[in-house]
Amino acid sequence: MTDHASPDVHAADHAHGGVGKYIAVFLALCFLTTMSFFTYSAAWPWKDQPEVGWAFMMAVSCTKAMLVVLFFMHVWWEANWKYVLTIPAAMMAVFLVIMLVPDVGMRNRMVSQERALHMARPSDLTLLEKAAAEARAEPAAH
Repeated sequence: MTDHASPDVHAADHAHGGVGKYIAVFLALCFLTTMSFFTYSAAWPWKDQPEVGWAFMMAVSCTKAMLVVLFFMHVWWEANWKYVLTIPAAMMAVFLVIMLVPDVGMRNRMVSQERALHMARPSDLTLLEKAAAEARAEPAAH
């Protein structure tokens, strides 16, 4: 007795949309990567608002990760049990962010005096920007 799979079983194995779908996802990933680089170009309209760029980059990164997971890791075609794995993991990730944001935001509140002497301050950034502007204004002496 031979145990050969019928052609319908093979067709079901390859019912993921063919190569065209993977090429489309690849092109979408290339486009999203281009959009990521766009945030550092001269044409980016929100240069004076870095938070907009950060939010945009996070959205692009999450979209790219979602495409990779859904299509290249074949999660798109899995059964509904995938939600049993992903929803608790997503809830834990959100919980972790909520728990760590206060620690990161208030890391300067209670530090030793020695550490406080070596911590960066907003005035340091102003001094660095001023020094960089002066360096650009001076002609090269070489």
